[in-house]
Amino acid sequence: MITPATSVMADVDAGAYLAARQAGAHSDFASSARYYTKALLQDPSNSYMLENAMNSFIALGQFSRAVPVAQVMVDQGISSQIAHLVLSVENAKTGDWSDIFSALEQGRTVGPLVDGLAQGWAHLGEGDMSRALASFDQVIETRGMEVYGMTHKAYALASVGDFEGAAALFERPVSGGLRYSRTSAIAHAQILSQLDRNSDALAILQAIFGRQMDPAVALIRDALEAGDAVAYSAVPSPEAGMADLYHMIAGLVEDEAPASFTLMYARAAMYLDPSNTPAILMTAGLLEDMGQYDLANSAFSSVATDDPSFHAAELGRAEALRSAGRDDAAIEVLEALTRTHPELPQVWATKGDTFRQTERYNQANDAYTKALDLYDDESAARWFVHYTRGITNHALNLWPAAEADFRAALELNPDHPQVLNYLGYSLVERGEKLDEALEMIETAAAARPDNGAIIDSLGWVYFQLGRYDEALVHLERASSLLPTDPVVNDHLGDVFWVVGRMTEARFQWQRALSFDPEADDALRIRDKLSRGLDMVLKDEGEDPIRVARGND
Repeated sequence: MITPATSVMADVDAGAYLAARQAGAHSDFASSARYYTKALLQDPSNSYMLENAMNSFIALGQFSRAVPVAQVMVDQGISSQIAHLVLSVENAKTGDWSDIFSALEQGRTVGPLVDGLAQGWAHLGEGDMSRALASFDQVIETRGMEVYGMTHKAYALASVGDFEGAAALFERPVSGGLRYSRTSAIAHAQILSQLDRNSDALAILQAIFGRQMDPAVALIRDALEAGDAVAYSAVPSPEAGMADLYHMIAGLVEDEAPASFTLMYARAAMYLDPSNTPAILMTAGLLEDMGQYDLANSAFSSVATDDPSFHAAELGRAEALRSAGRDDAAIEVLEALTRTHPELPQVWATKGDTFRQTERYNQANDAYTKALDLYDDESAARWFVHYTRGITNHALNLWPAAEADFRAALELNPDHPQVLNYLGYSLVERGEKLDEALEMIETAAAARPDNGAIIDSLGWVYFQLGRYDEALVHLERASSLLPTDPVVNDHLGDVFWVVGRMTEARFQWQRALSFDPEADDALRIRDKLSRGLDMVLKDEGEDPIRVARGND
């Protein structure tokens, strides 16, 4: 997390400092690290710059450079949760378990959950199982931490071969029920298999992952079904336990904390356990969300080709490349993936999305069709592929096929607002089934009252039905929600014209032109500005719409 400026000394290299802050504001971690390092040459004890230099190094995955900065901060008495985290991570990495206890005794804490579980793993790292279990029990007894303490205690027991004790913890009643992560579900299944309970292990995998499992989970399922004893490998060591702890924290804070803060914990997990693929994928995804596509690409690329989750990393890498504007490179990745993993429907679906987003609609349709052929009939993903294939069919002017796909999506996911809106709006544009279209869009609008596109659709269907007063209310609302959308402004201009507010109509059409509409739409808007809506409609073979309230 890039911390706010609090006290920056007057003799700092102002140019480097300002460049560092600007880079940090844009999540340009490489530039931020470089400029903060330069600025620190003149003021090496500046707490603000030390903190942000350290954070930038962590974001880059350069823990070897973050550690000495964190140590300087601690030596200077600067209180920093992230500095404490960095040094604890380094202690675990180097096996200096006693230093974790020393740090806590000196008040260098990270947080109650992290500190409690870290002590358990540190005791295990020193070979003291009884103290490790006591530490985990303290976490279990702490309000709100029970499930996390139980899970990590089970990992620890399994790592030393006490599978009965580990299974008992997973099966122990807990308030609110046991909340599985991907790792804990796999760990529980492996533990049950070691106890010759393969059928129970299969039931766990089925309940958590469903019938259509990704390759990593499918390998375990296949071994269980073959009657094999699946080895315990989920969290096999104290280092792996600490890595899982940091990945778990990243997941817990992801929805509420800034991405830059979550990234600290994800990077910590990745540094401690480079084989922790979920942590790698989270790190890469966070970097992609922050617009750091090269760093995201590098993280995704670190997943080994023989890793069962390699396909997930490559799917992520393709999306990062596409987001960076490298569409052809993204397609190359997906083409290779469909050759190496032709049996995975999500690969074909993602390929279809990429072709659709680059307006290669025929190729998108082929990929979506392949995905639908591969998806299990019960798969929750089928509705979305029908929806996206409906969009490509619509773009290809294959309306019967498009309508069939939209209706198939609604059968699988009834009343989904986006599908209702797309189908309803398309029917309005075609002048077909307007009553049904209105019902669809009203349902969508009730579910998403602040969605400008849906509210625009509702106004437009009222317009097509000649209910201009109602149309005006909703189109004005849509314009407030999407003030720079050319289609929304164009629609609002049309309804202003119809109700006799000609000056406002022309103003909205001018606004629509300023927001870069599609070429055909721009030509039509200019024609309306020149001759008025009625003459344009007449030339298009439509009846002019009488002005409802005279000229303004």
